[in-house]
Amino acid sequence: MVRITWLGHSSFQLELASGEVVLFDPWLANPKFPKGHQINKADYILVSHGHFDHIADAASLAKQHDATVVSIYEICTYLHSKGVEKVAPMNKGGSQKVGPVNVVMTHALHSSGIQDENGEIVYAGDPAGFVLEFADGRSLYFAGDTAVFGDMALIEQLYHPELCILPIGDLYTMCPKQAELAVKLLKAKTVIPMHWGTFPPLTGRPEELAKRVESQGCKVWELEPGTTVEW
Repeated sequence: MVRITWLGHSSFQLELASGEVVLFDPWLANPKFPKGHQINKADYILVSHGHFDHIADAASLAKQHDATVVSIYEICTYLHSKGVEKVAPMNKGGSQKVGPVNVVMTHALHSSGIQDENGEIVYAGDPAGFVLEFADGRSLYFAGDTAVFGDMALIEQLYHPELCILPIGDLYTMCPKQAELAVKLLKAKTVIPMHWGTFPPLTGRPEELAKRVESQGCKVWELEPGTTVEW
């Protein structure tokens, strides 16, 4: 089993059965971050793109826990220049072992840039998503920030993700209407919504998605920040 904890916005903590801890897009100052939650261990940090609400705490956590950052080449190069010793760069279509898990980098339809200390935007490569393939044959798709795109059907065809973590907030990512189509393309059995409700403009809600995908037989897990579920 994998223990999954939503840390608010697009940040997640995965505790693998083998003991490793994987973080997705850590932003600990997000308004939904669970009060009192402590990250006591991190072995791998997966960063989907360079926007502050996804990369903000990647460097500090990597240094604190001696974790390896897995991301697109440009982000890994940038973080290495900021003192992160362990980086595992990759690019879309590529895969690599991350502990006992095989990680595949997928496409995402978004933008990506890192705002440096002078307010300048640093090129951060392409935005991406990740498929995690587990030893028991299951797979998980973390979409990152994205609009719906037709090649989600290829992700399904190649990896058959049973669990999909999808953004639904609108404005900066897809909304529940687009996520409904994403569920259809991915043939998702279970969806965890993310990137919603953090700020007032992120208006998409899990209950709207749940109504839209009910006829597809898809279950929507509306997680509370800090609550851990087993999958």
